[in-house]
Amino acid sequence: MTRLDKDLAALTTLSPAQLRERWGAMTGGGAPWVPIPLLRRLLAQRLQEKRHGALPLTVVRELERAMSISGREPKDGPRRDIALTPGTRLIREWNGKTIAVEVTGEGTFLWNDCSYSSLSEIARAVTGAHWSGPRFFGLKRRG
Repeated sequence: MTRLDKDLAALTTLSPAQLRERWGAMTGGGAPWVPIPLLRRLLAQRLQEKRHGALPLTVVRELERAMSISGREPKDGPRRDIALTPGTRLIREWNGKTIAVEVTGEGTFLWNDCSYSSLSEIARAVTGAHWSGPRFFGLKRRG
């Protein structure tokens, strides 16, 4: 068993106070206020990084880029709203039916030859339940 294996195994036996103390010894700062199981995982990651090295900066950047493409931006990252210009068509399939909404020049939405003032009204008419219209049409993610 290697030294790293022993250090990782020892993390499971440490009390919360000992884990925080270990964090301070490793990082020189106070431990983050996170659940104890997460603190154990963070310490394990730090131990492994110390032994094997951290991810290369190019890999970190690629992971951040992949997160922004998937819509999962880092917590402090910018939130981009999608601008809807007149003539834009929003398409959504719901229970086997295709819902096509057109954005009009007056800031309203046209669906089934009726004008609606918000996407949420359309989502409610389609589903029979309260939905966020932008979320229903895929313009916003949960969170």
